[in-house]
Amino acid sequence: MDGCDCIEPLWQADDLLMKYQYISDFFIALAYFSIPLELIYFVQKSAFFPYRWVLIQFGAFIVLCGATHLINMWTFTTYTKTIAVVLTVAKVATAIVSCITALMLVHIIPDLLSVKLRERFLKAKAEELDREMGKIKTKEEMGRHVHMLTHEIRSTLDRHTILRTTLVEMGRTLGLAECALWMPSRSGTSLQLSHTLHNNAPLGSVVPINLPIVTKIFNSNRAERISHNSPLASIKTRSSRYVPPEVVGVRVPLLQLTNFQINDWPELSTKAFAVMVLMLPPDSARKWRPQELELVEVVADQVAVALSHAAILEESMRARDLLMEQNIALNAARREAEMAICARNDFLAVMNHEMRTPMRAIISLSSLLLETKLTAEQRLMIETILKSSNLLETLSNDVLDISKLGDGSLELEIAPFNLHATFTDVSALSAVLCFTIHYYVMHKGSGESVNLFINVVGG
Repeated sequence: MDGCDCIEPLWQADDLLMKYQYISDFFIALAYFSIPLELIYFVQKSAFFPYRWVLIQFGAFIVLCGATHLINMWTFTTYTKTIAVVLTVAKVATAIVSCITALMLVHIIPDLLSVKLRERFLKAKAEELDREMGKIKTKEEMGRHVHMLTHEIRSTLDRHTILRTTLVEMGRTLGLAECALWMPSRSGTSLQLSHTLHNNAPLGSVVPINLPIVTKIFNSNRAERISHNSPLASIKTRSSRYVPPEVVGVRVPLLQLTNFQINDWPELSTKAFAVMVLMLPPDSARKWRPQELELVEVVADQVAVALSHAAILEESMRARDLLMEQNIALNAARREAEMAICARNDFLAVMNHEMRTPMRAIISLSSLLLETKLTAEQRLMIETILKSSNLLETLSNDVLDISKLGDGSLELEIAPFNLHATFTDVSALSAVLCFTIHYYVMHKGSGESVNLFINVVGG
């Protein structure tokens, strides 16, 4: 043993223990050699890693550790001095690399911790951004629903179609079990059920307007929750067995009725409201979400705008029909006035041409007869004819002057006259008429003479 460089062990090793140590060192060395390869592979795949040189040191440390375990595999039996030197060099190198790596980690670990903090901060920011994006998506979805509902509601200007479309679209969009609209009565003292989605409740049901829940809804521009036992919620006949349904109500402002008289609307000058009641399906865990309540409030405002437009259109159409009726009546009156004017003009034309011309001929002939030799009785009769003809011509002229009444140019002529002469003329005319009547009575009979006398005296 003097000429051998072997180091004699102090104890005789157990074969089983040596086998286990041998196998363990083999797998430890295999793991230590595979870890750097994995680090190199994943660092190469990474687009950005700030501590590559630290990984190099860490990889060298692992390789040296694996080398020491690999060399230990030859120390379980007698080994040469060369193996001892190699093992010593490997352990010294491992110690140096491990110390350097440990010193480097003193500076790197705080950076890694700050990176971890930044990672947590970025994760928190990312979660906050996700929540904001969720809110934005919710608002966009609600905006699409509002746009769709507004388009459907405003696609017509008929009030009943607007209300029916609103209930149908709200029920489809929100998945409602029932939706109803309570309209104010004409007296304004009660609310009357006018429209329902599924017609589960009889139309025409009435609730007092002075209920606390009704007052609460009227005084708020937000959607208010309603108890399922409230009279406003009595719009569904089937009751729930386990969980009562969630019900909300929102006011629908109606048009100011100061300038318009709309049929079936209350006759009030103050602002009036209708109530829209929405009910979720019973026996479900679904609750009203804030964005759904906001959607209900926006739709209620849009319904109010559409109803005001429809009411104005109805009143405009009613005013148009009234104006058309008045226009027809005015046209008929105008035609009647034109016909009356034409008849008057025809009458005046007949008076002017058919009566004045013969009358002037009688006056002229009477004047010529007065210039001839006549008896006193004949002269009296001719003078009476002349005066009567002049009087008749004057009356004809007065009748023809009636056209001046239209333009206000008729003037009253005031002239002095001799009252004694006037009575004398009337007396002479009456004497002639009496003589004529007596002659007529003598030849025609008493019946017709009486009528003639009445007509003359009455005229």
